Amino acid sequence: MQSQGGLSGPRSQYRFRQIANKKWDSLTDNQKALAKKIWGVITYKWRWQIAMNIPYLIIFLLDKSVPRIHQFDMAVLAAISSKVHIPVFLSSFFGQAS
Repeated sequence: MQSQGGLSGPRSQYRFRQIANKKWDSLTDNQKALAKKIWGVITYKWRWQIAMNIPYLIIFLLDKSVPRIHQFDMAVLAAISSKVHIPVFLSSFFGQAS
């Protein structure tokens, strides 16, 4: 049985939208323009952040779905750890034991 929170459900979402629309309508034109500019900057940064993280997402998905990539990653880590002395507590984070 799930508990019903005070902020979950269509009624509270409708109330939130109603309050937000009321606040938006009470703003002056200058305040609306400023709010749109601020929202544009924030969403631009979010889009830029997502675009910068797409290659890492692709690598993560390939690592989970293609076993050869994971084997390559582990081989690279083994090569690095053989050249550079890594303490045991750090190598345990990589799944290797020295």
